[in-house]
Amino acid sequence: MSYQDILYQVEDGVAVISLNRPDRLNAWGGAMHQEVKAAMRAATDDSAVKVIVLTGAGRGFCAGADMMALQGIGSGAVRPDQVEAPFDADAPEDFRKTYSYFPSVPKPIIGAINGPCAGLGMVIALYTDIRFASDAAVFTTAFSRRGLIAEHGISWLLPRLVGMAHAADLLFSARRVTAAEAERIGLVNRVMPAEGFMGEVMAYARMLANEVSPRSMREMKREIWAAQTQSLGEAIEAANIDMRASFASADFKEGVAHFVEKRAPAFTGR
Repeated sequence: MSYQDILYQVEDGVAVISLNRPDRLNAWGGAMHQEVKAAMRAATDDSAVKVIVLTGAGRGFCAGADMMALQGIGSGAVRPDQVEAPFDADAPEDFRKTYSYFPSVPKPIIGAINGPCAGLGMVIALYTDIRFASDAAVFTTAFSRRGLIAEHGISWLLPRLVGMAHAADLLFSARRVTAAEAERIGLVNRVMPAEGFMGEVMAYARMLANEVSPRSMREMKREIWAAQTQSLGEAIEAANIDMRASFASADFKEGVAHFVEKRAPAFTGR
C-alpha cells in the first residue's frame, strides 16, 4: 500500500510508522487516521514484525487535530468521531472505538515522542503501550484552550497513568509539560537525549523483537489491557487459564531450552 501522510518501514523485526506531515507538525487528519490504521493492520499481519514503533517525522510527534478541519466542525462539515469498522471485531467493546483500537493490536506499540505532542496527538500517544520521549518533547492536552472536553478516552487513560490530581491539572490548565516533568509524573517511561533518540528507541525495540517471546508479549498485552476493567480476582483467574495454555506452547519449550543450552533464543511466537 502507498501512503500519503505516513511513512512505513520494517527492519529487524520492528515496524516503524512515522506520522509524515512535518510542515504541520504532523497534525492529525482523516487520511492520516486511516493510514495509521492500515499500517497497524499491515504490521499485525506480517509475521516478520514483532514490535511496532509510532513516531513523527521532522521536529514534532503530533500537534493534534488539523485546525483547518476543526474549523468545519461547528458548521457540520466534519464529524468529530466517525463510525467505522473496528480493527478487531472480536476485541472487547472498549477497544473497538475510533481511537481506542491500539490495545487490540496484538503486538507491542512503542510511542517514540520526538517533539511537541498536543491534543489528539497526546491521546494517540497515551494509547501506546510504552512511551519514550526525547528531551525536546513537550506535552499539552490543549482541549480546555479550544473550548473542548476530555476527548476520546483521555479521561480514562490519563488518571491511570498519572493519578487523578495530575490528570485534572493537565486537563483543566492545558499547560505545557516538559519531557522531564512527563517522566516524573509517569506520563512517559523514559526521557532520552534528542541526539540519537531514535537509535535508542530502536535498540530497545530490536531487543524486544529478538530476545523475548512474541507469544508472551501478545498474551501479556492482552492481559494488561483487559485487567483495567477486571477485579484482582478476575485477573488472577484469567491468568491461571492463560498459564496452562502457555505451558503447552512452543515458545515455553524454547524459553526453557535456550536457557539450559546457554544459546540465543529462537522463538516462533507459537
